[in-house]
Amino acid sequence: MAQITLNNLSKTYDDGFTAVRNVSLDIADGEFMILVGPSGCGKSTVLRMIVGLEDITSGELLIDGKRVNEVSPRDRNLSMVFQNYALYPHLTVFENIAFPLRLRRNRISNEEVDRRVREASDMLDLNEHLDRKPANLSGGQRQRVAMGRAIVRQADAFLFDEPLSNLDAKLRGQMRTQIAALQRQLGTTAVYVTHDQTEAMTLGDRVAVLKKGTLQQVASPRELYEQPINLFVAGFIGSPSMNFLPAAVEGDRLRTPIGPLQVPDHVLEAARGRDTVILGVRPEFFEDDSFVEAGARRMGTTFEATASQTEWMGNEQYGYIGYEQDPQLKGLMDELARDLDQDEMPSTIVVSLDSASRIRGGQPAKFWVDTRSVHVFDPADGSNLTRDPEAGAELTAMAAEERASEISAAQH
Repeated sequence: MAQITLNNLSKTYDDGFTAVRNVSLDIADGEFMILVGPSGCGKSTVLRMIVGLEDITSGELLIDGKRVNEVSPRDRNLSMVFQNYALYPHLTVFENIAFPLRLRRNRISNEEVDRRVREASDMLDLNEHLDRKPANLSGGQRQRVAMGRAIVRQADAFLFDEPLSNLDAKLRGQMRTQIAALQRQLGTTAVYVTHDQTEAMTLGDRVAVLKKGTLQQVASPRELYEQPINLFVAGFIGSPSMNFLPAAVEGDRLRTPIGPLQVPDHVLEAARGRDTVILGVRPEFFEDDSFVEAGARRMGTTFEATASQTEWMGNEQYGYIGYEQDPQLKGLMDELARDLDQDEMPSTIVVSLDSASRIRGGQPAKFWVDTRSVHVFDPADGSNLTRDPEAGAELTAMAAEERASEISAAQH
């Protein structure tokens, strides 16, 4: 296992393009760290610098306190699992898994190779496939072979570069579960790159969110979700994404395109003194008003609107409510959309409704929104004006304790 430290790591290519800008990150021994962000944000470049496949322009990379900037990839004792599996088609599953052991300078005995391969195949449920060739395996099986090859090396850390992106949705879910269980069982440090925020939220102890090569926030998934540092993190983390509405203080409420909303005092105070702020409301904070109990109704605001359409998902449904965007914020919202890999930010609120709701598209209806956990953002720089750093740090500390307990249980 290994502790990996990035001190102001940067990467600038020969053409002058800077892919990574002064990224500093401490990855604890045994931690599962996720690097996440839209395409082109620099996450894979960071991973390749860690493993040694990309030169470091400036900054320091330390593994267990030792500077390794100039150390060759093979001498860093790190295992990489690639997006395309990187299996040898002419070798059997057994020999693909054993391959890194065959390359060792200090020759490993056949008995030891056999022991390690079969130990890994037991973990990954590959025993019945050891004599098969990669071409005869499914995508999920090939990915497990690639993971087996990483395991037998007994490396100090596992590095994953979007390993599930070639799999269908069902297989991705299965493999996520398997990777998480395996990492808990082995307790090995892992750095995992993905653009899929579902993978980020379900796998990581902590998640590092990058935008255009710059680190935005590093925290537990729950802290990112509940206490995002800025508009970008708030918009990237969560599916469906957080809704962003123009808002302004009007008396003891916030004026918004869906009507005046009653909000907690600290939200009102954060917005006061500014002509306009951006109100962030998660889809799950909404509900069909007829499903809200009388006691809970006091904790939010009821409003009337017409959904353009609804989508029934089985366990829940989504409604889509259009609104008129504030012209002053359109430029900021369009820029945010580009950062999030979208063409534009639609002037639509996504609301999550009970699956039994009879609200349908084109019909006026009453909705309710819970405003206790909303955020307001500064249009000038996108910062979260209502973020509570102490509450966020407590969420990450709790996640670390829970993870330590999970690893202990998995290893005994």
